[in-house]
Amino acid sequence: MFATIASFSSLFLSTLVMLMGIGLFNVYVGLRLSELNISEVWIGAVISAYYLGLVFGGRLGHKMIVRVGHVRAFAAGAAAATVMVLLQTLIQDIYALLLFRAVAGAAMAVQLMVIESWLNEQIENESRGSIFAVYLVMSGLGTAIGQMLITFYPSLDLRPLTLVAICHVVGLIPIVWTVRLHPAPQLPAPLDMRFFFYRVPAALATMVLSGGISSAFYSLAPVYIVGQSLSTNDVAAFMSIAVIAGLVAQWPIGWLSDRVSRTRLIQINGGILCAVTLVLWGWFQLPFWVYMVVAAVSGVTQFTLYALAMSYANDMVTPDRRVSLAAVLLIAYGFGACVGPLLAGGVMRLAGTHMFYVYMTVCSVLLILSVRFLGRSRANVSTAVIQ
Repeated sequence: MFATIASFSSLFLSTLVMLMGIGLFNVYVGLRLSELNISEVWIGAVISAYYLGLVFGGRLGHKMIVRVGHVRAFAAGAAAATVMVLLQTLIQDIYALLLFRAVAGAAMAVQLMVIESWLNEQIENESRGSIFAVYLVMSGLGTAIGQMLITFYPSLDLRPLTLVAICHVVGLIPIVWTVRLHPAPQLPAPLDMRFFFYRVPAALATMVLSGGISSAFYSLAPVYIVGQSLSTNDVAAFMSIAVIAGLVAQWPIGWLSDRVSRTRLIQINGGILCAVTLVLWGWFQLPFWVYMVVAAVSGVTQFTLYALAMSYANDMVTPDRRVSLAAVLLIAYGFGACVGPLLAGGVMRLAGTHMFYVYMTVCSVLLILSVRFLGRSRANVSTAVIQ
């Protein structure tokens, strides 16, 4: 197992460096716009533009990988992301920023697609969960390091953008220099959405809800904590505990998913998340340690959904479908990540900050129901009907 993980070290290293840039990029943009007194509506639009780019980047990445291969597609995505980041040091217009963020999101989606489809093509189902857990650990660790890098730039000038661009360029080096066997050239298979709706509906539903849960958590959980009359330091502690718990849980959950039904684990995650979020509906005043426990448990359950859904979906398709599958799953996740903060923010604005965890509970229930009723692959559907 460890030899297999080591053989993918170049992909994991690229993931770590690239996500450092993405983590720094996302936190910098929000703080920079707040410092410039840009309204919350525009800040939300800029954040959503990135996830909208992920949606379109899924389709673009599929076409690029089929046409020029994994390595060239990754290089093109890195180049485009670097250009979009550096343009923000030259042009400060808010409308241009929306465009830059959307294009950068699409370029980064291409890079993620390359790594995920590369991994899934060359690992066996029996070890998919464990190896993909390492990938998610590298992703989360890179994001966390990137977010911490902002502390070196208290003035919030344009220097962080230069560092983000450097991360994208440096992340390209391990991919280009890797001695690991490259994935075989892909046949020009169409991006058949209907096939995957029939084949892995539970994985797609999980991806949509995972995107909606995670993006809403990152953007609105701090608002909820502040609404409970807790301090900025408490916000930092709450978010950090959730992210760290999610990182620590990736490997054991991945290992377990190679031995237990992945759909069952998704439902268990949903049930636990539903139970702990009920506690934070605002029934009564809670001590701070309860928030920390909920943060840890929710971090474990929500941040492992992506890997479980990805591994389950790849178990159910043949290798020639995996590039298309990576695109469809990324589109599903990006759609959920776009819509989630808008829905959660809307109900919070109407009924108060406590509605954030009502939203999380509803998503958990939907997750359980969707996987329960869609969890069995429709393998018995004839190929003629699917295609």
